Amino acid sequence: MAWGRVVNITSQSVRAPIGVLGLPQLCRTGPDRYVRGYSRQVAGRVSRSTTCLPAIHATDRADALDGGVVKQKGITLEEAAPSRAITIPQERYGTRHEFRGGLPPFCAQRTRAFIVGQNFCFDGGATKH
Repeated sequence: MAWGRVVNITSQSVRAPIGVLGLPQLCRTGPDRYVRGYSRQVAGRVSRSTTCLPAIHATDRADALDGGVVKQKGITLEEAAPSRAITIPQERYGTRHEFRGGLPPFCAQRTRAFIVGQNFCFDGGATKH
């Protein structure tokens, strides 16, 4: 039997929509639903699939999103981040290390083969399920 693991990475906005990101959110819901259906269809034969739903992490994309706040308020990126992170119970963005060393590699491990078709948020507690 061939073994495969598909780990999709979309966004926690699949579960908790963000008003100004309508089109990107629409594009992210497709892989989310596909993984749920596909993984159950082939679970015992070929592949195991999961989806990771990160909230905002300290990345270039976060800097670009914060750029609007920076321009509007005339502040620095460092000053903008806490005002955006206030909606995250941990009151900070996730780090690059938490992303790269966290949930996606965990889901990709062969020893996690019994996890099928799940969506996992890693968002500092931001998403209300």
